[in-house]
Amino acid sequence: MKNALIIGSTSGIAHETAKLLAESGYNLVLAARNQSRNESVYMDIKTHCPNAETNLIAFDAGDTSSYTGLIVEAAKIYGKLDLIMIAHGTLPNHDDIKNDIYRISEEFTVNALSVISLATSAAEYFEKVGSGTLIVISSVAGDRGRQSNYVYGAAKAAVTTFMQGLRNRLYHSGIKCITVKPGFVNTAMTAKLKKNFLFAEPETIAAGILKAVDNNKDVVYLPFFWKYIMMIIKNIPESIFKKLKL
Repeated sequence: MKNALIIGSTSGIAHETAKLLAESGYNLVLAARNQSRNESVYMDIKTHCPNAETNLIAFDAGDTSSYTGLIVEAAKIYGKLDLIMIAHGTLPNHDDIKNDIYRISEEFTVNALSVISLATSAAEYFEKVGSGTLIVISSVAGDRGRQSNYVYGAAKAAVTTFMQGLRNRLYHSGIKCITVKPGFVNTAMTAKLKKNFLFAEPETIAAGILKAVDNNKDVVYLPFFWKYIMMIIKNIPESIFKKLKL
């Protein structure tokens, strides 16, 4: 049996990925801030996979003191971790925070600094045990800053760049280091956004994540078509892009 730690397990993507991992034979440790919602995820997994060994632990991305010990605590449950997925995050209303330095700092702590800190701890852990798979959820929003969400996008850009360097560092150790870049996903995080044909279901993203693990991908856009959408967006000259209302 393999063992996986899912950080931010109450997110729609993480929830569905955890179910697929359980179906694949993984024991799970589910880490999240909201314990009542985490218990609901636990019950859903046990309903679908009654034989899956699953444990819950508390984690608050806003509490920086909890970062170091989380992976150590989770590893003790089963003796070893084979996969760590970092999937927590927030999507603020950009207009509410764009002139609020304190709120911007908060969002960077949750969406960038906490992810980077946990990825660093995961890398250190996997280097010690000699193997492992690290999956980190970033976003297509990090590929180019747009006036409608550049705070969130900047945090995700930091995560993406950090993962590039970490992947370079861990390559010769044989540790998988996967950056996942979803587009719009129909989850609680995007509940207030107007839906359109570009929105994917979390089940689709979860299936794409497991496929990326099986195929040893480094970076994966989900659904796949976002790779081509972002290729176009990234290649628009800045002199034109800055005039667009995006």
